[in-house]
Amino acid sequence: MSQPLDVSLGEDLDRKRAAHAAQNFSLLNRIALNLLEHGKTCKLGIEGERQKAGRGNEYLLQLLED
Repeated sequence: MSQPLDVSLGEDLDRKRAAHAAQNFSLLNRIALNLLEHGKTCKLGIEGERQKAGRGNEYLLQLLED
């Protein structure tokens, strides 16, 4: 499961060292990836879905409601 997190969200590039920051951000990344994978409403890849959610609140809210 680490490959989709690394490819889609660049998890290997993160350098979080304070307390539990790395674990917390990893959990948030997994939640975000799960929402993107299960909320597919258009024929975009994970990266396209992530960019679309970042550009518009309507699509982001749609992902969160599903």
